[in-house]
Amino acid sequence: MAGEGSISVASLAVDRATVESMISRGDYLVIAGDESVLESLPSGNWIAGTIPYFMTDEGGKVDQEKLYVNVIEGLSSNNMPRLTLYDTNTISRVAQEAPEHGFTILILPANSDVHLNYAQNAPDFPKMYFAPIIGWISGMHLDNMGTQSAKVGFGPAGGMLSESQAAAMHITLPEDQVAEIKTVNLFEQGEGDAIAFSQSGFVVSDCKAGDADWKLSDYVREKGIDTRLPLVANYSGMMVNVSIQEVCDDSVKLYAPVFADVEYRFAKPVEDYVTQFNEQISSSNGSKVAFSCNCILNFLYSELEGKKTGKFTGPITFGEVAYQLLNQTMVYLTLTKI
Repeated sequence: MAGEGSISVASLAVDRATVESMISRGDYLVIAGDESVLESLPSGNWIAGTIPYFMTDEGGKVDQEKLYVNVIEGLSSNNMPRLTLYDTNTISRVAQEAPEHGFTILILPANSDVHLNYAQNAPDFPKMYFAPIIGWISGMHLDNMGTQSAKVGFGPAGGMLSESQAAAMHITLPEDQVAEIKTVNLFEQGEGDAIAFSQSGFVVSDCKAGDADWKLSDYVREKGIDTRLPLVANYSGMMVNVSIQEVCDDSVKLYAPVFADVEYRFAKPVEDYVTQFNEQISSSNGSKVAFSCNCILNFLYSELEGKKTGKFTGPITFGEVAYQLLNQTMVYLTLTKI
């Protein structure tokens, strides 16, 4: 493969008719868009996720008319990407089926069984971390929460949209090119109590905060915690966020699971997301970025509509995948010649 050309990924914001033309000529596409524009796309070499929020060249944007497309370019006729559907019973195979030298783009529908399975178990899947797996959790316009389900699209199956399956594109790279996943997470652990849970999950009640036993919901209320700030765990120097969805009477609903016996602290506030983000990515070579996505909570809480985050464009999502599920984190993939 060393003599082959390089793989690259182009990012485009286009209308549906243009996407239909791209599909008809056989392009390999990763598509993001509102369900109303995604539904009934023709069969082809594409996967998709429902979302109407994007980071564009003009800044953060809500768009329910255009489709945002990543086009896989530089492919050779004898080494085309593999497109695969996974359900909650088969998602554990995603890393095993990833290319030995390449990367995988994965889209999972929010609040589905396959999303929950991946969120809780991905770090323990066979061969996880052997090859880059990057992707996102599909969603819907926030006005439609509770009345509309998140979906993924799968071109090889007649353009079907599914609320229960995940879609992946496995892409093999030439030997002289390497893929690497990177993250931008502005949150770090604050100086408050260390918090630990006896059980893993998306819904938590009892915890130990400092030396005392609490219901997390009571702790949040009595301590006046700003729930826009995530719980943060330190995994060997990598900060992993768990964002709060809702504080109920006796429990707290989360956008990602906490894990038993891991130490969490609520994050320090971020004063100016865009300025601090641009400082953190100033050393990144944006021209090498093949794919990126950022979190809907960053979009909302940091008021990113109309604001740019460097050269990074892509869907604003209900969760990010950088091997495992992340929250309130930008993830991106670089492709580099070696």
